[in-house]
Amino acid sequence: MKQSLQLRLGQQLTMTPQLQQAIRLLQLSVLELRDELLEAVESNPMLDLEEDFNPLGEQDERGRGQENEGGGEYGKTPSDTTEVKPDREQMPDELPVDTDWDTIYESGSPGTRDGSSDDGDFDFLSQRSSVSTLHDHLMWQLNLAHFSDLDRSIAEAILDSVSEDGYLRMDLEEIRQGLLNEGMEIDPDEMEAVLHRIQSFDPSGVAARDTRECLALQLRQLPEDTPYRAEGMLLMREYFDLLGAQDRPQIMRKLKIDDAGMDGVMGLIRSLSPRPGSLVNDSAAQYIIPDVIISRQHGRWRVELNPDSVPRLRIHPDYASLVRRADQSDDNVFLRNHLQEARWLLKSLHSRNETLLRVAESIVEFQRGFFEYGAEAMRPLVLRDVAEKLEMHESTISRVTTQKYMHTPRGTFEFKYFFSSHVSTVGGGECSATAIRALIRKLVAAENPKKPLSDNGLAEILEGQGIQVARRTIAKYRESLSIPSSSERKRLV
Repeated sequence: MKQSLQLRLGQQLTMTPQLQQAIRLLQLSVLELRDELLEAVESNPMLDLEEDFNPLGEQDERGRGQENEGGGEYGKTPSDTTEVKPDREQMPDELPVDTDWDTIYESGSPGTRDGSSDDGDFDFLSQRSSVSTLHDHLMWQLNLAHFSDLDRSIAEAILDSVSEDGYLRMDLEEIRQGLLNEGMEIDPDEMEAVLHRIQSFDPSGVAARDTRECLALQLRQLPEDTPYRAEGMLLMREYFDLLGAQDRPQIMRKLKIDDAGMDGVMGLIRSLSPRPGSLVNDSAAQYIIPDVIISRQHGRWRVELNPDSVPRLRIHPDYASLVRRADQSDDNVFLRNHLQEARWLLKSLHSRNETLLRVAESIVEFQRGFFEYGAEAMRPLVLRDVAEKLEMHESTISRVTTQKYMHTPRGTFEFKYFFSSHVSTVGGGECSATAIRALIRKLVAAENPKKPLSDNGLAEILEGQGIQVARRTIAKYRESLSIPSSSERKRLV
Protein backbone atom coordinates (compact mmCIF):
# COMPACT_ATOMS: atom_id res chain seq x y z
CA MET A 1 0.00 0.00 0.00
CA LYS A 2 1.18 3.47 -0.82
CA GLN A 3 1.14 6.32 1.65
CA SER A 4 -0.82 9.34 0.53
CA LEU A 5 -2.19 12.61 1.86
CA GLN A 6 -5.93 13.31 1.85
CA LEU A 7 -7.99 16.35 2.90
CA ARG A 8 -11.32 15.81 4.66
CA LEU A 9 -13.82 18.38 5.86
CA GLY A 10 -15.83 17.67 9.02
CA GLN A 11 -17.23 19.11 12.23
CA GLN A 12 -16.18 17.98 15.67
CA LEU A 13 -17.21 19.19 19.12
CA THR A 14 -14.15 20.11 21.17
CA MET A 15 -14.08 20.81 24.88
CA THR A 16 -12.16 24.06 25.09
CA PRO A 17 -10.48 25.04 28.36
CA GLN A 18 -13.05 27.79 28.82
CA LEU A 19 -15.93 25.32 28.46
CA GLN A 20 -14.28 22.88 30.83
CA GLN A 21 -13.85 25.64 33.40
CA ALA A 22 -17.49 26.72 33.06
CA ILE A 23 -18.73 23.14 33.52
CA ARG A 24 -16.48 22.61 36.53
CA LEU A 25 -17.66 25.80 38.23
CA LEU A 26 -21.27 24.87 37.52
CA GLN A 27 -21.11 21.65 39.52
CA LEU A 28 -19.25 23.08 42.52
CA SER A 29 -21.06 23.75 45.77
CA VAL A 30 -20.88 27.11 47.53
CA LEU A 31 -18.05 26.09 49.85
CA GLU A 32 -16.07 24.49 47.03
CA LEU A 33 -16.61 27.55 44.86
CA ARG A 34 -15.38 29.83 47.65
CA ASP A 35 -12.16 27.86 47.95
CA GLU A 36 -11.77 27.87 44.17
CA LEU A 37 -12.17 31.64 43.89
CA LEU A 38 -9.91 32.42 46.84
CA GLU A 39 -7.24 30.16 45.38
CA ALA A 40 -7.61 31.94 42.03
CA VAL A 41 -7.16 35.32 43.72
CA GLU A 42 -3.94 34.16 45.36
CA SER A 43 -2.49 32.71 42.14
CA ASN A 44 -3.64 35.38 39.68
CA PRO A 45 -2.43 38.95 40.34
CA MET A 46 -5.09 40.32 37.98
CA LEU A 47 -7.91 39.22 40.27
CA ASP A 48 -8.89 41.17 43.32
CA LEU A 49 -11.65 41.02 45.93
CA GLU A 50 -14.07 43.90 46.02
CA GLU A 51 -13.54 46.06 49.06
CA ASP A 52 -17.27 46.70 49.64
CA PHE A 53 -18.16 43.02 49.80
CA ASN A 54 -19.66 43.27 53.30
CA PRO A 55 -23.43 43.67 52.77
CA LEU A 56 -23.93 44.89 56.34
CA GLY A 57 -21.59 47.75 55.64
CA GLU A 58 -23.58 48.65 52.54
CA GLN A 59 -26.81 48.70 54.52
CA ASP A 60 -25.19 50.92 57.12
CA GLU A 61 -24.06 53.33 54.42
CA ARG A 62 -27.54 53.42 52.91
CA GLY A 63 -29.01 54.02 56.35
CA ARG A 64 -26.66 56.90 56.96
CA GLY A 65 -27.53 58.33 53.58
CA GLN A 66 -31.23 58.24 54.38
CA GLU A 67 -30.57 60.00 57.67
CA ASN A 68 -28.63 62.71 55.89
CA GLU A 69 -31.37 63.16 53.32
CA GLY A 70 -33.94 63.54 56.08
CA GLY A 71 -31.87 66.27 57.67
CA GLY A 72 -31.31 64.46 60.95
CA GLU A 73 -31.98 61.34 62.91
CA TYR A 74 -35.11 59.46 61.72
CA GLY A 75 -35.92 62.24 59.25
CA LYS A 76 -35.96 65.12 61.70
CA THR A 77 -35.09 68.54 60.46
CA PRO A 78 -32.14 70.34 62.00
CA SER A 79 -34.55 72.63 63.82
CA ASP A 80 -36.18 69.63 65.54
CA THR A 81 -32.92 68.45 67.05
CA THR A 82 -31.38 70.09 70.09
CA GLU A 83 -27.69 70.04 70.74
CA VAL A 84 -26.75 69.98 74.41
CA LYS A 85 -23.48 71.73 75.14
CA PRO A 86 -21.83 71.31 78.52
CA ASP A 87 -20.98 74.33 80.57
CA ARG A 88 -17.19 74.31 80.52
CA GLU A 89 -17.02 76.95 83.25
CA GLN A 90 -18.62 74.58 85.74
CA MET A 91 -17.05 71.35 84.42
CA PRO A 92 -13.23 71.24 84.32
CA ASP A 93 -11.38 69.54 81.51
CA GLU A 94 -9.79 66.94 83.81
CA LEU A 95 -11.31 65.54 86.95
CA PRO A 96 -9.04 64.49 89.84
CA VAL A 97 -8.75 60.72 90.37
CA ASP A 98 -6.95 58.74 93.03
CA THR A 99 -6.00 55.74 90.88
CA ASP A 100 -4.96 54.78 87.39
CA TRP A 101 -6.93 52.76 84.87
CA ASP A 102 -4.15 50.21 84.39
CA THR A 103 -4.07 49.37 88.09
CA ILE A 104 -7.66 48.12 87.95
CA TYR A 105 -8.09 46.80 84.40
CA GLU A 106 -5.60 44.98 82.25
CA SER A 107 -4.72 46.83 79.10
CA GLY A 108 -4.99 45.31 75.67
CA SER A 109 -7.57 43.15 74.03
CA PRO A 110 -9.28 40.33 75.92
CA GLY A 111 -7.90 37.80 73.48
CA THR A 112 -4.40 37.78 75.02
CA ARG A 113 -3.42 36.86 78.52
CA ASP A 114 -0.75 39.52 78.81
CA GLY A 115 -2.94 42.20 77.28
CA SER A 116 -0.92 42.42 74.07
CA SER A 117 -2.41 42.06 70.61
CA ASP A 118 -0.73 41.47 67.30
CA ASP A 119 -3.19 43.00 64.85
CA GLY A 120 -5.79 44.58 67.07
CA ASP A 121 -8.57 42.26 65.82
CA PHE A 122 -10.07 39.93 68.37
CA ASP A 123 -11.50 36.72 66.96
CA PHE A 124 -14.32 35.63 69.23
CA LEU A 125 -14.86 32.42 67.26
CA SER A 126 -11.32 31.29 68.05
CA GLN A 127 -12.12 31.49 71.76
CA ARG A 128 -14.88 28.89 71.52
CA SER A 129 -14.33 25.69 73.42
CA SER A 130 -13.22 22.68 71.43
CA VAL A 131 -15.66 19.96 70.48
CA SER A 132 -16.11 17.52 73.37
CA THR A 133 -16.72 13.83 72.66
CA LEU A 134 -18.11 11.13 74.90
CA HIS A 135 -14.68 9.49 75.16
CA ASP A 136 -13.13 12.77 76.34
CA HIS A 137 -15.89 13.20 78.91
CA LEU A 138 -15.39 9.69 80.28
CA MET A 139 -11.59 10.03 80.34
CA TRP A 140 -11.96 13.27 82.29
CA GLN A 141 -14.00 11.42 84.93
CA LEU A 142 -11.51 8.55 84.92
CA ASN A 143 -8.67 10.96 85.71
CA LEU A 144 -10.63 12.30 88.67
CA ALA A 145 -11.38 8.85 90.09
CA HIS A 146 -8.97 6.73 92.16
CA PHE A 147 -7.91 3.60 90.28
CA SER A 148 -4.92 1.36 90.70
CA ASP A 149 -2.55 1.01 87.77
CA LEU A 150 -4.05 -2.32 86.73
CA ASP A 151 -7.65 -1.12 87.11
CA ARG A 152 -6.84 2.02 85.17
CA SER A 153 -5.51 -0.05 82.27
CA ILE A 154 -8.72 -2.09 82.33
CA ALA A 155 -10.84 1.05 82.47
CA GLU A 156 -9.03 2.61 79.51
CA ALA A 157 -9.53 -0.56 77.46
CA ILE A 158 -13.24 -0.56 78.32
CA LEU A 159 -13.65 3.13 77.46
CA ASP A 160 -11.98 2.56 74.10
CA SER A 161 -14.74 0.05 73.34
CA VAL A 162 -17.62 2.40 74.20
CA SER A 163 -19.41 3.63 71.07
CA GLU A 164 -20.63 7.16 70.44
CA ASP A 165 -24.15 6.28 71.61
CA GLY A 166 -22.77 5.14 74.98
CA TYR A 167 -22.94 1.34 74.65
CA LEU A 168 -20.15 -1.16 75.25
CA ARG A 169 -19.91 -2.84 71.86
CA MET A 170 -17.25 -5.45 72.77
CA ASP A 171 -17.60 -8.41 75.09
CA LEU A 172 -15.66 -8.20 78.33
CA GLU A 173 -13.95 -11.49 77.56
CA GLU A 174 -12.62 -10.09 74.28
CA ILE A 175 -11.26 -7.03 76.09
CA ARG A 176 -9.73 -9.31 78.71
CA GLN A 177 -8.03 -11.46 76.07
CA GLY A 178 -6.53 -8.34 74.53
CA LEU A 179 -5.09 -7.32 77.89
CA LEU A 180 -3.78 -10.84 78.47
CA ASN A 181 -1.89 -10.64 75.20
CA GLU A 182 -0.17 -7.56 76.57
CA GLY A 183 1.10 -9.56 79.56
CA MET A 184 -1.51 -8.55 82.17
CA GLU A 185 -2.99 -11.15 84.53
CA ILE A 186 -6.63 -10.20 84.99
CA ASP A 187 -9.55 -12.16 86.44
CA PRO A 188 -13.05 -11.93 84.93
CA ASP A 189 -14.41 -10.73 88.27
CA GLU A 190 -11.99 -7.82 88.21
CA MET A 191 -13.20 -6.86 84.75
CA GLU A 192 -16.78 -6.84 86.03
CA ALA A 193 -15.82 -4.72 89.04
CA VAL A 194 -14.13 -2.07 86.89
CA LEU A 195 -17.09 -2.06 84.48
CA HIS A 196 -19.50 -1.42 87.37
CA ARG A 197 -17.45 1.59 88.45
CA ILE A 198 -17.46 2.97 84.90
CA GLN A 199 -21.22 2.47 84.68
CA SER A 200 -21.57 4.95 87.56
CA PHE A 201 -20.01 7.69 85.41
CA ASP A 202 -21.96 10.46 83.76
CA PRO A 203 -24.10 10.24 81.64
CA SER A 204 -26.32 7.79 83.43
CA GLY A 205 -26.52 4.44 81.64
CA VAL A 206 -23.14 4.67 79.91
CA ALA A 207 -21.11 1.52 79.13
CA ALA A 208 -24.26 -0.65 79.13
CA ARG A 209 -24.20 -3.81 77.04
CA ASP A 210 -27.82 -3.65 75.87
CA THR A 211 -30.92 -1.48 76.15
CA ARG A 212 -32.26 -3.33 79.19
CA GLU A 213 -29.08 -2.75 81.17
CA CYS A 214 -28.92 0.90 80.02
CA LEU A 215 -32.44 1.67 81.27
CA ALA A 216 -31.88 -0.32 84.46
CA LEU A 217 -28.73 1.69 85.25
CA GLN A 218 -30.62 4.94 84.82
CA LEU A 219 -33.43 3.75 87.08
CA ARG A 220 -30.94 2.59 89.72
CA GLN A 221 -29.33 6.05 89.87
CA LEU A 222 -32.65 7.81 90.47
CA PRO A 223 -33.59 8.81 94.05
CA GLU A 224 -35.27 6.05 95.99
CA ASP A 225 -38.40 8.13 96.54
CA THR A 226 -38.99 8.51 92.79
CA PRO A 227 -42.56 7.35 92.00
CA TYR A 228 -42.74 3.93 90.29
CA ARG A 229 -38.96 3.43 90.50
CA ALA A 230 -39.28 0.00 92.10
CA GLU A 231 -41.85 -1.18 89.53
CA GLY A 232 -39.67 0.08 86.70
CA MET A 233 -36.59 -1.73 87.99
CA LEU A 234 -38.61 -4.95 88.39
CA LEU A 235 -39.90 -4.56 84.84
CA MET A 236 -36.36 -4.12 83.50
CA ARG A 237 -34.98 -6.99 85.54
CA GLU A 238 -37.68 -9.66 85.12
CA TYR A 239 -40.16 -8.75 82.38
CA PHE A 240 -38.25 -6.80 79.77
CA ASP A 241 -39.40 -9.23 77.04
CA LEU A 242 -43.01 -8.34 77.78
CA LEU A 243 -42.14 -4.66 77.35
CA GLY A 244 -40.66 -5.39 73.93
CA ALA A 245 -43.78 -7.38 72.97
CA GLN A 246 -46.03 -4.45 74.00
CA ASP A 247 -48.07 -6.81 76.21
CA ARG A 248 -49.72 -4.29 78.49
CA PRO A 249 -52.21 -6.65 80.26
CA GLN A 250 -49.48 -9.18 81.08
CA ILE A 251 -47.18 -6.48 82.44
CA MET A 252 -49.95 -5.13 84.66
CA ARG A 253 -50.60 -8.64 85.96
CA LYS A 254 -46.94 -9.32 86.69
CA LEU A 255 -46.32 -5.99 88.38
CA LYS A 256 -49.70 -6.08 90.18
CA ILE A 257 -50.63 -2.54 89.20
CA ASP A 258 -53.71 -0.89 87.68
CA ASP A 259 -54.05 1.34 84.62
CA ALA A 260 -52.92 4.45 86.48
CA GLY A 261 -49.85 2.65 87.79
CA MET A 262 -49.07 1.33 84.32
CA ASP A 263 -49.25 4.83 82.90
CA GLY A 264 -46.90 6.04 85.65
CA VAL A 265 -44.37 3.26 84.99
CA MET A 266 -44.41 3.88 81.22
CA GLY A 267 -44.07 7.62 81.75
CA LEU A 268 -41.01 7.04 83.91
CA ILE A 269 -39.44 4.71 81.32
CA ARG A 270 -40.09 7.19 78.50
CA SER A 271 -38.26 9.86 80.49
CA LEU A 272 -35.06 7.77 80.24
CA SER A 273 -32.57 8.04 77.40
CA PRO A 274 -31.93 4.88 75.36
CA ARG A 275 -28.85 6.56 73.84
CA PRO A 276 -26.97 8.18 76.72
CA GLY A 277 -23.98 9.07 74.55
CA SER A 278 -26.05 11.51 72.53
CA LEU A 279 -26.39 13.69 75.64
CA VAL A 280 -22.64 14.38 75.71
CA ASN A 281 -21.37 14.18 72.15
CA ASP A 282 -20.94 17.68 70.80
CA SER A 283 -20.33 18.01 67.10
CA ALA A 284 -19.38 21.17 65.28
CA ALA A 285 -22.36 22.79 63.59
CA GLN A 286 -22.42 22.42 59.82
CA TYR A 287 -24.19 25.40 58.32
CA ILE A 288 -25.77 25.34 54.87
CA ILE A 289 -25.21 28.44 52.75
CA PRO A 290 -28.09 28.83 50.28
CA ASP A 291 -27.30 29.72 46.69
CA VAL A 292 -30.59 31.51 46.04
CA ILE A 293 -33.19 33.18 48.24
CA ILE A 294 -36.93 32.87 47.59
CA SER A 295 -39.18 35.58 49.01
CA ARG A 296 -42.73 36.76 48.47
CA GLN A 297 -43.13 40.42 47.64
CA HIS A 298 -46.34 42.12 46.58
CA GLY A 299 -48.10 38.81 46.02
CA ARG A 300 -45.39 37.41 43.73
CA TRP A 301 -42.50 35.02 44.36
CA ARG A 302 -39.12 36.60 43.84
CA VAL A 303 -35.93 34.64 43.15
CA GLU A 304 -32.55 36.25 43.72
CA LEU A 305 -29.01 35.06 44.20
CA ASN A 306 -27.56 35.06 47.69
CA PRO A 307 -25.15 38.02 47.72
CA ASP A 308 -23.19 36.51 50.62
CA SER A 309 -22.65 33.07 49.09
CA VAL A 310 -19.34 33.70 47.29
CA PRO A 311 -16.81 36.55 47.30
CA ARG A 312 -17.07 39.15 44.59
CA LEU A 313 -14.15 39.34 42.18
CA ARG A 314 -12.96 42.04 39.86
CA ILE A 315 -10.00 42.69 37.62
CA HIS A 316 -7.35 44.78 39.33
CA PRO A 317 -7.41 48.11 37.49
CA ASP A 318 -3.81 49.07 38.28
CA TYR A 319 -2.32 45.82 36.99
CA ALA A 320 -4.63 45.75 33.98
CA SER A 321 -3.42 49.23 32.94
CA LEU A 322 0.14 47.92 32.75
CA VAL A 323 -0.65 45.55 29.87
CA ARG A 324 0.62 46.83 26.51
CA ARG A 325 -0.74 45.29 23.34
CA ALA A 326 2.38 45.41 21.17
CA ASP A 327 4.88 44.58 23.90
CA GLN A 328 6.24 41.01 23.72
CA SER A 329 8.43 41.12 26.80
CA ASP A 330 8.20 38.36 29.38
CA ASP A 331 6.57 40.61 31.95
CA ASN A 332 3.96 41.84 29.52
CA VAL A 333 3.18 38.31 28.30
CA PHE A 334 2.82 37.22 31.91
CA LEU A 335 0.34 40.00 32.65
CA ARG A 336 -1.57 39.45 29.41
CA ASN A 337 -2.00 35.72 30.04
CA HIS A 338 -3.23 36.25 33.57
CA LEU A 339 -5.59 38.97 32.38
CA GLN A 340 -7.11 36.55 29.88
CA GLU A 341 -7.48 33.89 32.56
CA ALA A 342 -9.17 36.39 34.87
CA ARG A 343 -11.65 37.36 32.15
CA TRP A 344 -12.44 33.69 31.47
CA LEU A 345 -13.05 33.06 35.16
CA LEU A 346 -15.35 36.05 35.55
CA LYS A 347 -17.24 35.06 32.41
CA SER A 348 -17.64 31.47 33.63
CA LEU A 349 -18.75 32.71 37.04
CA HIS A 350 -21.35 35.00 35.45
CA SER A 351 -22.60 32.12 33.30
CA ARG A 352 -22.90 29.93 36.39
CA ASN A 353 -24.93 32.53 38.28
CA GLU A 354 -27.22 33.13 35.30
CA THR A 355 -27.87 29.40 34.81
CA LEU A 356 -28.44 28.88 38.52
CA LEU A 357 -30.95 31.72 38.64
CA ARG A 358 -32.85 30.47 35.58
CA VAL A 359 -33.15 26.94 36.99
CA ALA A 360 -34.31 28.27 40.35
CA GLU A 361 -36.96 30.45 38.70
CA SER A 362 -38.16 27.46 36.69
CA ILE A 363 -38.43 25.31 39.83
CA VAL A 364 -40.43 28.01 41.61
CA GLU A 365 -42.76 28.27 38.64
CA PHE A 366 -43.31 24.50 38.50
CA GLN A 367 -43.70 24.06 42.28
CA ARG A 368 -45.74 27.16 43.07
CA GLY A 369 -48.21 24.99 44.95
CA PHE A 370 -45.48 23.91 47.37
CA PHE A 371 -44.61 27.49 48.26
CA GLU A 372 -48.28 28.37 48.66
CA TYR A 373 -49.65 25.33 50.53
CA GLY A 374 -46.77 23.05 51.57
CA ALA A 375 -45.31 19.67 50.64
CA GLU A 376 -48.73 18.09 50.12
CA ALA A 377 -49.18 20.27 47.02
CA MET A 378 -45.89 19.21 45.43
CA ARG A 379 -46.16 18.43 41.71
CA PRO A 380 -44.31 15.62 39.91
CA LEU A 381 -41.18 17.01 38.31
CA VAL A 382 -38.19 15.47 36.54
CA LEU A 383 -35.02 16.97 35.12
CA ARG A 384 -36.31 16.62 31.58
CA ASP A 385 -39.19 19.03 32.29
CA VAL A 386 -36.85 21.82 33.36
CA ALA A 387 -34.38 21.03 30.57
CA GLU A 388 -37.08 21.31 27.89
CA LYS A 389 -38.41 24.55 29.34
CA LEU A 390 -34.97 26.19 29.49
CA GLU A 391 -33.71 24.51 26.28
CA MET A 392 -30.75 22.97 28.08
CA HIS A 393 -29.35 19.48 28.36
CA GLU A 394 -30.41 17.26 31.25
CA SER A 395 -26.79 16.86 32.33
CA THR A 396 -26.55 20.64 32.78
CA ILE A 397 -29.70 20.67 34.92
CA SER A 398 -28.29 17.78 36.95
CA ARG A 399 -25.07 19.71 37.63
CA VAL A 400 -26.99 22.82 38.64
CA THR A 401 -29.30 20.99 41.06
CA THR A 402 -26.57 18.98 42.82
CA GLN A 403 -25.41 20.39 46.15
CA LYS A 404 -27.26 23.65 45.52
CA TYR A 405 -29.71 25.00 48.09
CA MET A 406 -32.45 27.59 48.15
CA HIS A 407 -33.74 29.44 51.20
CA THR A 408 -37.54 29.65 51.22
CA PRO A 409 -40.15 30.79 53.76
CA ARG A 410 -40.75 27.08 54.42
CA GLY A 411 -37.10 26.29 55.10
CA THR A 412 -33.87 25.60 53.25
CA PHE A 413 -34.08 22.81 50.66
CA GLU A 414 -31.76 21.30 48.11
CA PHE A 415 -32.75 21.76 44.49
CA LYS A 416 -33.09 17.97 44.18
CA TYR A 417 -35.87 18.03 46.78
CA PHE A 418 -38.29 19.51 44.26
CA PHE A 419 -37.78 16.65 41.78
CA SER A 420 -39.71 13.44 42.36
CA SER A 421 -41.47 10.67 40.48
CA HIS A 422 -45.23 10.50 40.06
CA VAL A 423 -48.04 8.12 41.03
CA SER A 424 -51.24 7.82 39.04
CA THR A 425 -54.51 9.01 40.53
CA VAL A 426 -58.04 7.69 40.07
CA GLY A 427 -58.99 10.62 37.86
CA GLY A 428 -56.13 9.93 35.47
CA GLY A 429 -53.83 12.61 36.88
CA GLU A 430 -50.48 12.39 38.63
CA CYS A 431 -49.40 12.89 42.23
CA SER A 432 -45.86 13.57 43.39
CA ALA A 433 -44.05 11.04 45.55
CA THR A 434 -43.00 13.91 47.84
CA ALA A 435 -46.66 14.83 48.36
CA ILE A 436 -47.49 11.21 49.19
CA ARG A 437 -44.69 11.11 51.79
CA ALA A 438 -46.06 14.30 53.34
CA LEU A 439 -49.54 12.74 53.50
CA ILE A 440 -48.14 9.58 55.11
CA ARG A 441 -46.32 11.65 57.74
CA LYS A 442 -49.47 13.63 58.44
CA LEU A 443 -51.65 10.50 58.77
CA VAL A 444 -49.16 8.78 61.09
CA ALA A 445 -48.88 11.87 63.28
CA ALA A 446 -52.68 11.99 63.71
CA GLU A 447 -53.26 8.26 64.25
CA ASN A 448 -54.44 6.59 67.45
CA PRO A 449 -51.32 5.36 69.32
CA LYS A 450 -53.23 2.34 70.60
CA LYS A 451 -54.29 1.35 67.06
CA PRO A 452 -51.66 2.64 64.61
CA LEU A 453 -52.37 2.53 60.91
CA SER A 454 -50.90 -0.35 58.95
CA ASP A 455 -49.53 -0.03 55.43
CA ASN A 456 -52.78 -1.43 54.06
CA GLY A 457 -54.74 1.08 56.11
CA LEU A 458 -52.64 3.94 54.77
CA ALA A 459 -53.12 2.67 51.21
CA GLU A 460 -56.90 2.55 51.68
CA ILE A 461 -57.01 6.10 53.06
CA LEU A 462 -54.94 7.41 50.15
CA GLU A 463 -57.13 5.51 47.70
CA GLY A 464 -60.15 7.22 49.24
CA GLN A 465 -58.45 10.52 48.38
CA GLY A 466 -58.00 9.39 44.78
CA ILE A 467 -54.34 8.28 45.00
CA GLN A 468 -53.62 4.72 43.91
CA VAL A 469 -50.61 3.46 45.86
CA ALA A 470 -49.66 -0.17 46.46
CA ARG A 471 -48.91 -1.45 49.95
CA ARG A 472 -45.25 -2.11 49.13
CA THR A 473 -44.94 1.46 47.84
CA ILE A 474 -46.35 2.75 51.12
CA ALA A 475 -43.81 0.62 52.99
CA LYS A 476 -40.97 2.01 50.88
CA TYR A 477 -42.05 5.62 51.47
CA ARG A 478 -42.58 4.94 55.19
CA GLU A 479 -39.07 3.53 55.56
CA SER A 480 -37.60 6.51 53.70
CA LEU A 481 -39.24 8.75 56.31
CA SER A 482 -37.72 6.62 59.15
CA ILE A 483 -41.21 5.74 60.39
CA PRO A 484 -41.35 2.32 62.06
CA SER A 485 -44.02 -0.26 61.27
CA SER A 486 -47.44 -0.23 62.93
CA SER A 487 -46.43 -2.92 65.44
CA GLU A 488 -43.39 -0.90 66.48
CA ARG A 489 -45.38 2.35 66.68
CA LYS A 490 -47.87 0.87 69.09
CA ARG A 491 -47.45 2.43 72.52
CA LEU A 492 -48.29 1.16 75.94
CA VAL A 493 -50.59 3.98 77.03
